[in-house]
Amino acid sequence: MSELPNGWVDIAIGEISDVIAGGTPKANDASNFALPGKGIAWLTPADLSGYKQKEISKGSRDLSQKGYDSCSAKLMPKGSLLFSSRAPIGYVALAANEISTNQGFKSFVFPAEVDPTYAFFFLKSIRELADSLGTGTTFKELSGTTAKTLPFRLAPTNEQIRIAKKLDELLAQVDTLKARIDTIPALLKRFRQSVLAAAVSGQLTEEWRASAITLGSAHQLHQQLKESHEAEGGHARGNASNPTEEAHDLSPSDLPECWDIAEMRDICAPGRPITYGILKPGPELEEGVPYIRVADFPGNKLNPANIKKTSPEIDLQFKRARLITGDLLLSIRGSVGRLIKIPEALEGANITQDTARLSISPLVSTTFIYWVLLADSTQRRMKNATRGVAVRGINIGDVRAIQIPLPTLEEQTEVVRRVEQLFAFADQVEAKVASAKTRIDHLTQSILAKAFRGELVPQDPNDEPASVLLERIKAERTAAPKANRGRKASA
Repeated sequence: MSELPNGWVDIAIGEISDVIAGGTPKANDASNFALPGKGIAWLTPADLSGYKQKEISKGSRDLSQKGYDSCSAKLMPKGSLLFSSRAPIGYVALAANEISTNQGFKSFVFPAEVDPTYAFFFLKSIRELADSLGTGTTFKELSGTTAKTLPFRLAPTNEQIRIAKKLDELLAQVDTLKARIDTIPALLKRFRQSVLAAAVSGQLTEEWRASAITLGSAHQLHQQLKESHEAEGGHARGNASNPTEEAHDLSPSDLPECWDIAEMRDICAPGRPITYGILKPGPELEEGVPYIRVADFPGNKLNPANIKKTSPEIDLQFKRARLITGDLLLSIRGSVGRLIKIPEALEGANITQDTARLSISPLVSTTFIYWVLLADSTQRRMKNATRGVAVRGINIGDVRAIQIPLPTLEEQTEVVRRVEQLFAFADQVEAKVASAKTRIDHLTQSILAKAFRGELVPQDPNDEPASVLLERIKAERTAAPKANRGRKASA
């Protein structure tokens, strides 16, 4: 603990507080429990996980009278400090009414001379210390004996009240800041999608088109793409199902007149058609050919550490699906619509049947297609083409038919430049938000530390010293029967 303020006393919490453990009835007997408000209020540490209020009145379920009678749980009086002592240690709340807890608590019943809010904030300030004192292998737990030795900084009663009031005010302001800053990531997500929506509809480059000296024809580009496939023998039909026509609803009226609508199969390079990969990769190998699964790119970001390897023999059976640098990989089963661009390090890797390889034609910007596929409008059309019950997925026929809003290559390049510029701005804001959030998270502990150094509110020399208060509390505790603290509910 830090230097002791004038008139304060450092003690062990057990010197002035009763430490009371909870109890849990047999979990496999449903009659031991009741819905919230239908029995005896009862908490588990999980009820305090993420709980932001100071007071708590009930948990996710109550105990029935039968369940309460069959275990060691006791009713804690209103104002008790409910302190989790097991997995995790150190969550704390004030009892808003009589309430019981499970065995994962060591709760504290303080005398009337200790302000409950002051005690609440002090216990919040020593959470890390309490956690460090936990022992155990399967999970850490704070024993009752150890709980009694936790430090407590006793201030004069009137100063406790002043500190508690000030902390309520300041930490409410911190919570307001947290709530406001927590909304920014969602705003940035909407901003990015708005940028993509403008990009794939032509709105993002509307002024650019108006000022362009020369502007080619996207219809001509589309024709070039088709002709390049015809020169290679056209598109193979294969055994793919027919596309879901109603899902592919992009209309020319949604786009500038100089844009066209192409299908994904035309956008891909001749000789490298859209395909899925390995059906059964076999056992994982230390050495072999890497193959990428949907699980390897959560949130559209590749996680190289999780990539598995298959045998060269299995890879050879699916050589059609091998990757080259710059290919796009689209998830088509389970989480449909995830997307990554293949880095040079995975040149020659393979894929699974849950993904589709998209090798983009050199006549088109791969990065432009990447942004088109991630736009909400395209994701919606893929979702509308998704079928299945146990495992949802989009068939290769629908992947080949995905509609691509197509401007000229020159405009594609300008769209990409503007998207990346705006996304870089959003990334900068996001980094600043993350930094601010870290500072705000530290602010709570900083304020608590200041409070319990006696620096948050002015001290009053007329306040009764805590040493006198401590002697009175000890005398009262000696005279008072402990049975009056935590108690069993009356039948």
